[in-house]
Amino acid sequence: MLGLGLAPEPAALSARLFAETTRDGVYTHGLNRFPRFEAMMSNGSIDVRATPSRTASFGSIERWNGNRGVGNVNAYAAMRRAIELARSHGMGVVALANTNHWMRGGAFGWQAAEEGCFALCWSNTLANLPAWGATTPTLGNNPLVIAVPRAGGAHVVLDMAMSQFSYGSLASYAKRGEPLPVPGGFDAEGRLTQDAAAIEASQRALPIGYWKGSGLSLVLDMIAAMLSGGLATHQLPMEAALETGQSQIFLAIDPGNLGPAAELNHIADGILEHLHQARPEDSAKPIRYPGEQTLAIREENLRLGVPVDPEIWHPMNAS
Repeated sequence: MLGLGLAPEPAALSARLFAETTRDGVYTHGLNRFPRFEAMMSNGSIDVRATPSRTASFGSIERWNGNRGVGNVNAYAAMRRAIELARSHGMGVVALANTNHWMRGGAFGWQAAEEGCFALCWSNTLANLPAWGATTPTLGNNPLVIAVPRAGGAHVVLDMAMSQFSYGSLASYAKRGEPLPVPGGFDAEGRLTQDAAAIEASQRALPIGYWKGSGLSLVLDMIAAMLSGGLATHQLPMEAALETGQSQIFLAIDPGNLGPAAELNHIADGILEHLHQARPEDSAKPIRYPGEQTLAIREENLRLGVPVDPEIWHPMNAS
C-alpha cells in the first residue's frame, strides 16, 4: 500500500481490511481482488491522497463526498461517522457519493457490530445484472449488508449481492472449473445454467428471488444515489477496471437506550437456538446463521495460516 502512494495511516487500514477479508474466508474480495485494486490505482481511478468530505447534514443524517478516494478506507470512515451519529441520536446515516469499490461490504457490518450497533449498508455498482425479464444488464448487483451485534463477538452479519452469485464468486468457480451448486444465471441461449463461465460470458446473472431481487436492486440504487447526490448505476462507467464513482449508504443504530444489553442478547440467543434446532437436509451440513461460518473460518485460518492464491501472492512479493 505504501508503494502505491498511500499515506501511512490509510495504508495500514486498507491493508488490514484486505487481510481480514482473506482471513475470514471471503477470498474473492480480499487478496484475490488486489490486482484489480492496483490497476485502478495505476490508471488514476482512485486518488490515493483523497479523503472524504461532508457536504450536507440534518439531524442524524449526513451527506459525504468520497472524492474518488480508496474505497475501503472511505467506507470505514463513513461507518465510523454513522456510529458517532448513532451515539448522539440513537441512529446515524451517512450517504456517501463519489467513492470507489468498498471491496468486502461485510467488513463494515462487522465494524458496527463490534461497536455494539445494528447496521444496514449497501453500495450500487455498475450495470452487471439484467432486470427480471430483460436480456441485457441494466441493474447493479448492489451488495447489501445487515449486521446484528451479539455478546462475545458472535455477531450475525448478512453480506449478499443482488445476484445469486457475486461476479467474484462466478470467477472463482470458473477458474476452478467447478459447477455452481445451484443455477446462477443464463447462458447465451437463455437457459438457466450452473456453468459460471457461461454466465460471465452472457452477463446474465440471476437476481436473487427472481423479480423480487430485481426490484430490490433498483430501489437500493435509487436510495443510494438520491440521498448521497451521487451517481446511479446507469451513470457508472462500464469498464471492468473502472468501478468508480459509486454511491453508498451506511446506517447504524445504537440500541443502548432501548433496553439492557443482556435482554437483547437473550432475544438473539433464543432466535438462533431455534434456528439451530431445524433438521438439516444433509446431516454433515448443520444449519448456520449469517456470519457463523465466517467465525469458524476465521478461527481455522488464524490457527493454521491464511491460504492465498500463489498466482497472486508470488508476483506481489516480487514487486
